[in-house]
Amino acid sequence: MTDLGLIGLFSILTAGLTIAIGSVAPALGEGRALAQALQSIAQQPDEANTITRTLFVGLAMVESTAIYCFVVALILIFANPFWNAVAGG
Repeated sequence: MTDLGLIGLFSILTAGLTIAIGSVAPALGEGRALAQALQSIAQQPDEANTITRTLFVGLAMVESTAIYCFVVALILIFANPFWNAVAGG
Protein backbone atom coordinates (compact mmCIF):
# COMPACT_ATOMS: atom_id res chain seq x y z
CA MET A 1 0.00 0.00 0.00
CA THR A 2 1.31 3.44 -0.87
CA ASP A 3 1.93 6.23 1.61
CA LEU A 4 -1.08 8.09 0.29
CA GLY A 5 -3.26 5.02 0.80
CA LEU A 6 -2.02 4.58 4.36
CA ILE A 7 -2.76 8.20 5.18
CA GLY A 8 -6.26 7.77 3.74
CA LEU A 9 -6.83 4.58 5.73
CA PHE A 10 -5.65 6.03 9.01
CA SER A 11 -7.53 9.29 8.42
CA ILE A 12 -10.81 7.46 7.92
CA LEU A 13 -10.24 5.18 10.91
CA THR A 14 -9.29 8.10 13.13
CA ALA A 15 -12.28 10.12 11.97
CA GLY A 16 -14.58 7.19 12.75
CA LEU A 17 -13.13 6.72 16.22
CA THR A 18 -13.31 10.45 16.86
CA ILE A 19 -17.01 10.55 16.02
CA ALA A 20 -17.76 7.34 17.95
CA ILE A 21 -16.05 8.35 21.17
CA GLY A 22 -16.79 12.04 20.77
CA SER A 23 -20.54 11.50 20.50
CA VAL A 24 -21.08 8.73 23.05
CA ALA A 25 -19.43 10.49 25.99
CA PRO A 26 -21.37 13.79 25.63
CA ALA A 27 -24.61 11.87 25.12
CA LEU A 28 -24.10 10.02 28.39
CA GLY A 29 -23.18 13.26 30.14
CA GLU A 30 -26.24 15.06 28.79
CA GLY A 31 -28.52 12.23 29.87
CA ARG A 32 -27.09 12.27 33.37
CA ALA A 33 -27.39 16.06 33.60
CA LEU A 34 -31.00 15.97 32.43
CA ALA A 35 -31.89 13.24 34.93
CA GLN A 36 -30.36 15.24 37.77
CA ALA A 37 -32.12 18.43 36.66
CA LEU A 38 -35.49 16.68 36.53
CA GLN A 39 -34.88 15.22 39.97
CA SER A 40 -33.96 18.67 41.30
CA ILE A 41 -37.06 20.25 39.77
CA ALA A 42 -39.22 17.50 41.30
CA GLN A 43 -37.75 18.22 44.73
CA GLN A 44 -37.83 22.03 44.43
CA PRO A 45 -40.43 23.15 41.87
CA ASP A 46 -40.02 26.82 42.87
CA GLU A 47 -36.44 26.82 41.53
CA ALA A 48 -37.38 25.36 38.13
CA ASN A 49 -36.40 28.51 36.20
CA THR A 50 -32.93 28.67 37.73
CA ILE A 51 -32.33 24.95 37.31
CA THR A 52 -33.50 25.00 33.70
CA ARG A 53 -31.33 27.99 32.81
CA THR A 54 -28.27 26.37 34.39
CA LEU A 55 -29.10 23.07 32.66
CA PHE A 56 -29.20 24.69 29.21
CA VAL A 57 -25.85 26.41 29.74
CA GLY A 58 -24.31 23.14 30.89
CA LEU A 59 -25.81 21.18 27.99
CA ALA A 60 -24.44 23.71 25.51
CA MET A 61 -20.96 23.32 26.98
CA VAL A 62 -21.17 19.52 26.90
CA GLU A 63 -22.50 19.54 23.34
CA SER A 64 -19.59 21.70 22.20
CA THR A 65 -17.30 18.72 22.83
CA ALA A 66 -19.23 16.63 20.31
CA ILE A 67 -19.18 19.50 17.82
CA TYR A 68 -15.40 19.85 18.15
CA CYS A 69 -15.00 16.11 17.53
CA PHE A 70 -17.18 16.42 14.44
CA VAL A 71 -15.07 19.29 13.13
CA VAL A 72 -11.86 17.32 13.69
CA ALA A 73 -13.34 14.34 11.83
CA LEU A 74 -14.34 16.57 8.89
CA ILE A 75 -10.84 18.05 8.76
CA LEU A 76 -9.30 14.57 8.77
CA ILE A 77 -11.49 13.44 5.89
CA PHE A 78 -11.75 16.52 3.65
CA ALA A 79 -8.88 18.88 4.54
CA ASN A 80 -6.18 16.59 5.87
CA PRO A 81 -2.87 18.48 6.01
CA PHE A 82 -0.90 15.26 5.47
CA TRP A 83 -2.28 14.75 1.95
CA ASN A 84 -0.21 17.58 0.51
CA ALA A 85 2.93 16.57 2.39
CA VAL A 86 2.92 13.08 0.89
CA ALA A 87 1.53 13.92 -2.55
CA GLY A 88 3.85 16.90 -3.04
CA GLY A 89 7.07 15.22 -2.19
